[in-house]
Amino acid sequence: MSTDADAKSSSLPKQSQESVGVRPLRIWIPMILLVVMICLRFSLHVFGENPVLIMPAVFGPLVCCLLLVIWWLAASRATIKEKMVGLVGIVVAAAATAVLAHPSMRGPTMIFVTVPMGFGMFGLGAILCSRCGIMKRAMSAAVFAIVGFGFSILLRSEGMWGNNEFALRWRWIPTAEEQFLAGQGKAPKKTLDELSLVSIDQKLTVPDWSGFRGPRRDGVQSGTKISASWGDDTPKPLWKVNVGPGWASFAVAGGLIFTQEQRGEVEAVVCYDANSGGEVWKHEIKTRFDDPLGGPGPRATPTIADGKLFALGANGNLVCLEPKTGKMVWNKDLQEVASRKPPTWGFSGSPLVVGKHVIVHAGGDDELGTIAFDVATGDLKWSVAAGDHSYCSPTLVKLANQVVVAMLTNMELALIDPQSGKVVFNYECESPGYRALQPQVVDGRSVLMVTGMGVGTHRIDFKFEGGKWSAEEAWVSKRLKPDFNDFVVIDNYAYGFDGRFFTCIDVKDGSRKWRAGRYGKGQVLGLDSGQLLVVTESGEVVLLSADPQSHRELVRFKALEGKTWNHPVIVGDRLYLRNSKEAACFQLPVEKK
Repeated sequence: MSTDADAKSSSLPKQSQESVGVRPLRIWIPMILLVVMICLRFSLHVFGENPVLIMPAVFGPLVCCLLLVIWWLAASRATIKEKMVGLVGIVVAAAATAVLAHPSMRGPTMIFVTVPMGFGMFGLGAILCSRCGIMKRAMSAAVFAIVGFGFSILLRSEGMWGNNEFALRWRWIPTAEEQFLAGQGKAPKKTLDELSLVSIDQKLTVPDWSGFRGPRRDGVQSGTKISASWGDDTPKPLWKVNVGPGWASFAVAGGLIFTQEQRGEVEAVVCYDANSGGEVWKHEIKTRFDDPLGGPGPRATPTIADGKLFALGANGNLVCLEPKTGKMVWNKDLQEVASRKPPTWGFSGSPLVVGKHVIVHAGGDDELGTIAFDVATGDLKWSVAAGDHSYCSPTLVKLANQVVVAMLTNMELALIDPQSGKVVFNYECESPGYRALQPQVVDGRSVLMVTGMGVGTHRIDFKFEGGKWSAEEAWVSKRLKPDFNDFVVIDNYAYGFDGRFFTCIDVKDGSRKWRAGRYGKGQVLGLDSGQLLVVTESGEVVLLSADPQSHRELVRFKALEGKTWNHPVIVGDRLYLRNSKEAACFQLPVEKK
């Protein structure tokens, strides 16, 4: 027997029939999760690189994705069939995206971009269609998930910016490296015979700028005072050329400049004419390093010493070259010597030459941590134990009236006798993260040492008495928290990057003097004449007064396009800049002596 209710039900459209007696989805849970995901996603932009927020901001959205799945399966009010349809939709969308996505969109980009987008869209679809009929709401949520995951198929990642944002582009747009390789035949070329070189042999013995951060590796240039009065004239580049990707800086000697690049499947040490930007020679090794966060290419900077050029590639190829021709003298593979694979960001430390030894950090097991090779032959001379990774470079310092090599790793600050390789003192300072910044000596007896991203800076006081070393921590300051951006010390004040701001602290006690200027994760070069040249992450040049009393910008101009993490170099009135896309030379107005 049929009732009036049955008759009314049978007269309803099929969709409405499905909705009779079906409870809408419980949507307050996914609504909260989506809001939390968005808040975590942008928390670092709002609050800066607060150490407390870094891990939640990075991994919090993934936790929310897991909670969305738990909600859908256990607390959504969906039927069993709906739950299976939604779950299958997510799995199929994720798997298809993993197969079809550009290689750069896999790995960390897949985890931190694609997965939250896919699950977020699934949750949004479930919310919007929560009152639809059975199966329609599940199908709608699955379609939203497919759109969310599938959108990544259209994209390509060019690594990460300093603010933890991925640089995403449409995948069909050629990369800067592809454009560079396509135009290599049109790039200017020079030969030594065409160049007006100034005492090149003498300069190769006493170079203008010997390598990474200068002869003392402190990022301070001597002798040049840039004019603070430029009028309305913005410096125009004397030359600008496309280069292969990489985060190397320049070494400069007598009209020749040297750097390292990735060029497709080969890693290249390249010599350019300092006056025109024309390529003089290149030395190539068939190897490629590509990190999904930092991008492709070598990280270290060539070193000029003893009339030779030394360069360390990201995959561990240490070469000694003739600087006028690029001819290889010898080559050592750190992967073989130290029996290890490249660390996450590749072998990143620039070679240090002391006397007849070229010193690098390899991070191998046992005694294969920091290694010295013979300058002339490449023979192994000594090796000592060290932490397994470091993005710092060995540095020759005078500390407590003793000349030692300082090597900062994830485990320690080691002071090493450069001739014997003996570790004369080991200051243990284990860090769970990475160390990318050079230790800075102040007052001849102390070292400023960065402890890790967002953590702060330590000052360690050293003593050498009665033939014995000792060390004591003087202070810890969270007023200067660099990441991978080196700082400089001028007249007992440290200037550097505190997250997204530029700052000045007093090295006596770590107190902050000022904090201003949003330059991203750029780099700074100190001028001992009392100025600072900052290259912002976006490629602008900013000239500052090295004044501990206030932040004063003197000049600002746009120099490069694209993400710029490479260290600037000034030789005389020439400013040499590069990033992973282009290199340029600017002539700066200097004050006459």
